[in-house]
Amino acid sequence: MALRADKQGAHRASFDKNRKIILKTQSTCGICGKPVDVSIKAPDPLSPTVDHIVPIAKGGHPSAMENLQLAHAACNRQKSDKLFNNKEIKEPKVIGNRNLPKSLDWLLYKS
Repeated sequence: MALRADKQGAHRASFDKNRKIILKTQSTCGICGKPVDVSIKAPDPLSPTVDHIVPIAKGGHPSAMENLQLAHAACNRQKSDKLFNNKEIKEPKVIGNRNLPKSLDWLLYKS
């Protein structure tokens, strides 16, 4: 079984360097958005890992800083090699021709 590009060869040193930078500079999971405690050690599901935003299997760069983010081990395992974007900005759903106050979810309102 061949090792991935970030586990061997020319990308290994770059990945390790960028991993250290990410562990020092980032504090929230790029997948679930919750805080990550970098003092927790593996195999704890909340231990920190470095996730490839675009998986290597889908053509993502193995060691580019732009393709790496901090994640919980469990979140990273669940994401696996799927493409995932949590930074998607959702447009508010238009219910009618006027703007309703946002203090209540009017879609759940029953008369």
